[in-house]
Amino acid sequence: MFKTRNTILFTILSLTLLLILLLNISFGQVSIPLKEVFKSLLGSTASKDTWEYIIFNFRLPKAITAILVGIGLSVAGLLMQTLFRNPLAGPYVLGLSSGSSLGVAFVILGASLLPTFLSDSLLSSYGIILASCLGSFLVMLLVLIVSQRLRDTATILIVGLMFSSFTSAIVSVLTYFSSAEQLQKFTFWSMGNLGNLSWQNIFILFVSVLVGLLLSLLSIKSLDALLLGENYAKSLGLNIKKSRYIIIIATCILAGSITAFAGPIAFVGLAVPHLAKLLFQTSNHKILFWSTILIGGILMLFCDMISQLPGLDFTLPINAITSIIGAPIVIWLLIWKRNLT
Repeated sequence: MFKTRNTILFTILSLTLLLILLLNISFGQVSIPLKEVFKSLLGSTASKDTWEYIIFNFRLPKAITAILVGIGLSVAGLLMQTLFRNPLAGPYVLGLSSGSSLGVAFVILGASLLPTFLSDSLLSSYGIILASCLGSFLVMLLVLIVSQRLRDTATILIVGLMFSSFTSAIVSVLTYFSSAEQLQKFTFWSMGNLGNLSWQNIFILFVSVLVGLLLSLLSIKSLDALLLGENYAKSLGLNIKKSRYIIIIATCILAGSITAFAGPIAFVGLAVPHLAKLLFQTSNHKILFWSTILIGGILMLFCDMISQLPGLDFTLPINAITSIIGAPIVIWLLIWKRNLT
């Protein structure tokens, strides 16, 4: 009975993901009929050349980015919530987002101090991506070094929060001495952006997310054991330090690469694991892993679709939409679950 229910839920979620992908590509400032979207994706030519151009150069890359972002952040959130046994832990709890923000802040807010030829290179899209990667990698390296000396997992959480506070403070100092134009550019980056990625960038992001997911998949048994406490996990013969390293590295790869290419996107990694647990009513990570992948992709596509509703001449910040749409849904589900019990 339980397996049948899960199979039905997975089927519904898979079909929903496919449907919302088609709707996401269809919606926008230029509305494209679903039939034409379906034809183009199957290899046929759309009725209008402009539709074909919009689908393959703008809508499809953005939709794929949304799916990768939703999947990566959701799985990273699940890893952190289980590792720290804290329902408020998210993919950025180790300070990765702040590290990326610091790297980008140095480039955007401090570029004026550098020679013109160097500042122009750093302020390009590749320069910002590289700075974000370096910032998150530096924080990851520091967290791994500190975690090697600490036995208590909860202490690593505190260390991550301290790194986050420290890097945020440096960003605040940089913003204080920056011009209005620099601040505007940094603010736009911090709002998150799913568009403007080339197919080459999307491929790099896909490989990064895939590596993070494979490491997460290898950690499923460890996550189930850690859920019952570190002492119990040790009694089962689990190597706590090795498992902790793999989980932290997987989270860093997922959250760091996504922040580098799409900016810091809030809420998704925190909320989706809770949605998966409420929907499937299980703590089995084999089920939660795949369910967070599907729900994460659906939620990000839906939020992206809302941000570019037909009739709007602009695209709303994805960061704002994820919180506005997602937070009330989670609150309602939590209240609904409480009423059932």
